[in-house]
Amino acid sequence: MLNRIQLIGRLTRDPELRYLSNGHPMAQFTVAVDRDFRNAAGERDADFIKCVTWRKLAEQVGQYCVQGRLVAVEGRLQTRSYETQDGARRRVTEVVGDRVWFLDSRKTEAGPATDVPTDASDTPTAEGHPEVLEDPETSPEEA
Repeated sequence: MLNRIQLIGRLTRDPELRYLSNGHPMAQFTVAVDRDFRNAAGERDADFIKCVTWRKLAEQVGQYCVQGRLVAVEGRLQTRSYETQDGARRRVTEVVGDRVWFLDSRKTEAGPATDVPTDASDTPTAEGHPEVLEDPETSPEEA
Protein backbone atom coordinates (compact mmCIF):
# COMPACT_ATOMS: atom_id res chain seq x y z
CA MET A 1 0.00 0.00 0.00
CA LEU A 2 1.09 3.54 -0.64
CA ASN A 3 0.22 6.71 1.25
CA ARG A 4 2.39 9.59 -0.02
CA ILE A 5 1.34 13.12 -0.82
CA GLN A 6 3.19 16.10 -2.26
CA LEU A 7 1.88 19.67 -2.11
CA ILE A 8 3.17 23.00 -3.37
CA GLY A 9 1.54 26.14 -2.10
CA ARG A 10 1.76 29.17 0.15
CA LEU A 11 1.40 29.25 3.91
CA THR A 12 -1.86 30.93 4.88
CA ARG A 13 -0.39 32.14 8.20
CA ASP A 14 2.65 31.61 10.39
CA PRO A 15 2.97 28.01 11.65
CA GLU A 16 1.83 27.28 15.20
CA LEU A 17 4.73 25.64 17.07
CA ARG A 18 3.93 23.93 20.37
CA TYR A 19 5.52 21.44 22.68
CA LEU A 20 3.39 18.52 23.83
CA SER A 21 3.36 17.31 27.43
CA ASN A 22 5.93 14.63 26.49
CA GLY A 23 8.28 17.35 25.21
CA HIS A 24 7.89 16.61 21.50
CA PRO A 25 7.68 19.73 19.30
CA MET A 26 4.83 19.91 16.81
CA ALA A 27 4.13 22.54 14.15
CA GLN A 28 0.72 22.96 12.53
CA PHE A 29 0.18 25.06 9.43
CA THR A 30 -2.08 25.36 6.40
CA VAL A 31 -0.94 25.42 2.78
CA ALA A 32 -3.09 27.06 0.08
CA VAL A 33 -2.77 25.01 -3.11
CA ASP A 34 -4.14 26.45 -6.36
CA ARG A 35 -6.39 24.22 -8.43
CA ASP A 36 -5.44 23.42 -12.04
CA PHE A 37 -8.53 25.03 -13.53
CA ARG A 38 -10.22 28.42 -13.39
CA ASN A 39 -13.72 29.09 -12.07
CA ALA A 40 -16.52 30.86 -13.97
CA ALA A 41 -15.01 34.25 -13.09
CA GLY A 42 -11.68 33.20 -14.63
CA GLU A 43 -9.90 32.95 -11.27
CA ARG A 44 -8.14 29.98 -9.70
CA ASP A 45 -9.72 28.55 -6.60
CA ALA A 46 -7.49 27.08 -3.91
CA ASP A 47 -7.68 24.19 -1.51
CA PHE A 48 -6.50 24.81 2.05
CA ILE A 49 -4.63 21.74 3.29
CA LYS A 50 -3.83 21.28 6.99
CA CYS A 51 -0.29 20.03 7.67
CA VAL A 52 1.63 18.95 10.75
CA THR A 53 5.33 18.27 11.34
CA TRP A 54 7.13 16.80 14.36
CA ARG A 55 10.42 17.05 16.26
CA LYS A 56 13.34 18.96 14.74
CA LEU A 57 11.46 19.51 11.51
CA ALA A 58 8.63 21.14 13.49
CA GLU A 59 11.09 23.49 15.18
CA GLN A 60 12.67 24.42 11.83
CA VAL A 61 9.28 25.02 10.23
CA GLY A 62 8.30 27.18 13.20
CA GLN A 63 11.52 29.16 12.92
CA TYR A 64 11.82 29.68 9.16
CA CYS A 65 8.33 29.49 7.67
CA VAL A 66 6.10 32.55 7.63
CA GLN A 67 2.76 33.50 6.12
CA GLY A 68 2.94 33.74 2.33
CA ARG A 69 6.07 31.63 1.95
CA LEU A 70 6.04 29.19 -0.99
CA VAL A 71 6.73 25.67 0.25
CA ALA A 72 6.56 22.07 -0.91
CA VAL A 73 5.44 19.52 1.67
CA GLU A 74 5.90 15.78 1.28
CA GLY A 75 4.41 13.28 3.69
CA ARG A 76 1.44 11.03 4.27
CA LEU A 77 -2.27 11.69 4.60
CA GLN A 78 -3.77 10.99 8.02
CA THR A 79 -7.31 11.11 9.34
CA ARG A 80 -7.86 11.26 13.09
CA SER A 81 -10.68 12.10 15.44
CA TYR A 82 -10.79 13.80 18.80
CA GLU A 83 -13.29 15.06 21.34
CA THR A 84 -13.67 18.78 22.06
CA GLN A 85 -14.04 20.20 25.57
CA ASP A 86 -17.81 20.38 25.10
CA GLY A 87 -17.95 16.66 24.18
CA ALA A 88 -18.38 17.00 20.39
CA ARG A 89 -16.49 14.55 18.16
CA ARG A 90 -14.36 16.09 15.39
CA ARG A 91 -12.53 14.47 12.47
CA VAL A 92 -9.43 16.01 10.93
CA THR A 93 -7.64 15.05 7.74
CA GLU A 94 -4.12 16.41 7.50
CA VAL A 95 -0.75 15.83 5.88
CA VAL A 96 1.92 14.57 8.27
CA GLY A 97 4.97 16.12 6.65
CA ASP A 98 8.38 14.49 6.76
CA ARG A 99 10.02 16.87 4.26
CA VAL A 100 9.53 20.59 3.67
CA TRP A 101 11.20 22.54 0.87
CA PHE A 102 11.42 26.33 0.78
CA LEU A 103 10.73 27.29 -2.82
CA ASP A 104 11.33 31.00 -2.42
CA SER A 105 13.80 33.07 -0.46
CA ARG A 106 13.10 34.40 2.98
CA LYS A 107 13.08 38.21 2.92
CA THR A 108 14.60 40.20 5.73
CA GLU A 109 13.90 43.74 6.83
CA ALA A 110 17.60 44.56 6.36
CA GLY A 111 17.70 43.83 2.66
CA PRO A 112 17.65 41.09 0.05
CA ALA A 113 16.67 37.47 0.47
CA THR A 114 18.85 35.28 2.67
CA ASP A 115 19.67 31.60 2.66
CA VAL A 116 17.94 29.51 5.30
CA PRO A 117 19.83 26.90 7.33
CA THR A 118 18.58 23.37 6.74
CA ASP A 119 20.08 21.51 9.67
CA ALA A 120 21.68 21.98 13.06
CA SER A 121 24.98 23.08 11.51
CA ASP A 122 23.31 26.23 10.09
CA THR A 123 24.97 25.60 6.72
CA PRO A 124 23.02 27.01 3.77
CA THR A 125 22.31 24.70 0.85
CA ALA A 126 24.16 24.96 -2.44
CA GLU A 127 23.21 27.97 -4.52
CA GLY A 128 20.33 27.30 -6.90
CA HIS A 129 18.88 24.43 -4.89
CA PRO A 130 15.77 24.79 -2.75
CA GLU A 131 16.29 24.40 0.96
CA VAL A 132 14.92 21.09 2.28
CA LEU A 133 14.13 20.07 5.81
CA GLU A 134 13.62 16.39 6.61
CA ASP A 135 12.37 14.34 9.54
CA PRO A 136 13.73 10.79 9.20
CA GLU A 137 11.82 9.63 12.26
CA THR A 138 8.17 8.73 12.62
CA SER A 139 5.74 10.91 14.53
CA PRO A 140 5.45 10.35 18.31
CA GLU A 141 2.01 8.79 17.99
CA GLU A 142 3.53 5.95 15.94
CA ALA A 143 6.30 5.19 18.44
